Amino acid sequence: MASGWAPDGAVQDQIDDTVRDGILRARARMTAGPGEIHCVECGEEIPAARRAALPGVRTCVACQSARDKRPAAFGINRRGSKDSQLK
Repeated sequence: MASGWAPDGAVQDQIDDTVRDGILRARARMTAGPGEIHCVECGEEIPAARRAALPGVRTCVACQSARDKRPAAFGINRRGSKDSQLK
């Protein structure tokens, strides 16, 4: 059921686009290419087991954990405000 000027299936299209963007964002963060022997942030040696498990790794466990705790800066608001739709 469409609402207003939205075509049928618009809500599902929005959900699909949001999921697709999330997948692309995750793939972009994946490591690729040769990894590092020493952490690029702190300089500590990255254990061989970590390098073998994650090809292309560039940070040690401690620095990666700190990175993961930082808030992600992303977002495309596909839902326009009512004011923007009236203009």
